[in-house]
Amino acid sequence: MYIGLDLGTSGIKALLIDDAQRVIDEASAPLEVQRPNPGWSEQRPSDWITAATAVMDALASRNTLSAVQGIGLSGHMHGATLLDASDNVLRPCILWNDTRAHAEAAELDANADFRAISGNVVFPGFTAPKVLWVRNNEPEIWERTAKVLLPKDYLRLWLTGDAVSEPSDAAGTSWLDTGTRNWSDVLLAACGLSRQNMPTLVEGSAPSGTLRREVADLWGLPAAVVIAGGGGDNAASAIGVGAVKAGQAFVSLGTSGVLFAATDSYSPAPETSVHTFCHAVPNTWHQMGVILSATDSLNWYSRLTGQDAATLTGTLGALQAPGRTLFMPYLGGERTPHNDAAVRGALIGLEHATDTAAGTRAVLEGVTHALRDNYEALQATGTRFDSLIAVGGGSRSEYWLRAIATSLNVPVDIPEAGDFGAALGAARLGLMAASGAGIDIATPPKIAATIDPDPALRRAFDDAHARYKETYRALRELS
Repeated sequence: MYIGLDLGTSGIKALLIDDAQRVIDEASAPLEVQRPNPGWSEQRPSDWITAATAVMDALASRNTLSAVQGIGLSGHMHGATLLDASDNVLRPCILWNDTRAHAEAAELDANADFRAISGNVVFPGFTAPKVLWVRNNEPEIWERTAKVLLPKDYLRLWLTGDAVSEPSDAAGTSWLDTGTRNWSDVLLAACGLSRQNMPTLVEGSAPSGTLRREVADLWGLPAAVVIAGGGGDNAASAIGVGAVKAGQAFVSLGTSGVLFAATDSYSPAPETSVHTFCHAVPNTWHQMGVILSATDSLNWYSRLTGQDAATLTGTLGALQAPGRTLFMPYLGGERTPHNDAAVRGALIGLEHATDTAAGTRAVLEGVTHALRDNYEALQATGTRFDSLIAVGGGSRSEYWLRAIATSLNVPVDIPEAGDFGAALGAARLGLMAASGAGIDIATPPKIAATIDPDPALRRAFDDAHARYKETYRALRELS
């Protein structure tokens, strides 16, 4: 048996699979985000350990885990987890959707080495500018910083005692030479760091260590359980849906929104603000567009209306042409294609006829427009989309998927019931690391339905997207 642990922004999930990759059991535990100042987003690493303990307790209470051979890790990317020389956490982790370091990001991005070596824009949410922010604003923390870990790799430190990462997650730090899949001494030095401050690197499908005895004994696991390198959340999700070859792609509607396409070569295009990262398996990369608020936008509207998201989306009926009401999903700035930490969202075009349903459609449409911006940026790089699979909690809304298919003019596949996300991808990586043999991960899941674009509404979505672009420019002037 094999376990996948996926550390998400809103919770941690554990998935138990057998040798045939069938899901045996799963468990989850919630996590909260602290926002002490506007634009800030933090979590306490101790909460990750508490949540991981809870999900492992749940699995162990229902299953005998003595046959587990491997564990894979996945997690939200870019988080700056700062440790002292004794591996004590120095401050809350600064998360991926934190934009406080926008000035530091601009400073690093102005250094031509960063785009040339990392293959990416230095976004405010990446790890390097956050650490620079700590150096500039919390010098007492900076002086004590001995190690910088990504969130899932802090879980690994707890599980194994080893500071290790892998290229798919490390590519989102701005310190990786993404083409060679190794740390860049030049980029580290630009931030006052060296390899001594970084975890060692292994590939995502390779062993990174074994369980510490005291951790193994908590749940009756063998001490020889192999911990795989794992992957950043989106790379692990791609392993879960079998998107590892050029042209295989998925759209993820989670807290953030992602358009992900696997590539078989390193082809950076930083000028487009498209992410070019390593994949979680060797000699493979991916291109990715990211928006910061997908289901986060729907959850915001849910709090505003006092109705849960499922209720809001469940009564919308057939897809409609976008109305006058327009939602801009920039609740905490935006990444692709704008790289804009300052812009903020808006709900405009309100009229007497605007009711809760119209507002819900506007929110779903606004996120759809933002994803279309990403799709156009990816197309500009020559990225192929031979197929597009929907994953993430938001993919339960058929209305949303119909809007996406129509706006992007791309069919969207819906997998059969089951979990095909990052937790499954992490478990598969655990299987690969423990077995030492290749397994077939390029086969997509069985498709329950395919949503085709609605040609009758295509022009209406084109017009609405054009209005969306004009509104972004106006918002930028106001922000």
